[in-house]
Amino acid sequence: MKKLKNENALFKEALQAGVKYAEGRGVVEFEATDSASEKLLYLYRLLVHDKIIQPLPEDQVAEKTMRHKLAIWYSKQLPKDHPLLS
Repeated sequence: MKKLKNENALFKEALQAGVKYAEGRGVVEFEATDSASEKLLYLYRLLVHDKIIQPLPEDQVAEKTMRHKLAIWYSKQLPKDHPLLS
């Protein structure tokens, strides 16, 4: 797994976009006390269920790989000249 440039920043933005997506669909309402790990797992499973991202093999599902998947998903939505992609 090759690390993306600005992967941590991309993940933070992806988490916010994912929460907005999930709440916009009306399938979940996140609480302020929900941890980033809980949100990450829920968003990963939702995006896989909606066939937006490819699922990882179950033995590779870990926080690090899910963070990477969300960062990739979000990076593909950004314009080519976005500062996080350079």
